[in-house]
Amino acid sequence: MYALVEIQGKQYKAQEGAVLTVDKINKETGETVEFDSVLMVSDGDSTQVGQPYVAGAKVTAVLEDQVKGKKVVIFKFKRRKGYKRKQGHRQKYTQLLIKEIKA
Repeated sequence: MYALVEIQGKQYKAQEGAVLTVDKINKETGETVEFDSVLMVSDGDSTQVGQPYVAGAKVTAVLEDQVKGKKVVIFKFKRRKGYKRKQGHRQKYTQLLIKEIKA
């Protein structure tokens, strides 16, 4: 069984027991989070598609960890002007363990 769920404006495929890496959510590690913006639910035999969301469907997840992604380098350069700027950052992500999908 899997579900397509919308989390902070982005769509993810959630399966029970899977770990999703999503944009940072400001909650403590170990907290339970519920998402009711489920776009589609499929159990192999039947598929429910929402318009835009499936009524009564929920995805329950446990916040496992707050992590940082790979370093992103921003390099600006203009030829023959002596202009070079280097900047970088590491994006923050949250890892969610999917516990249950209710259809």
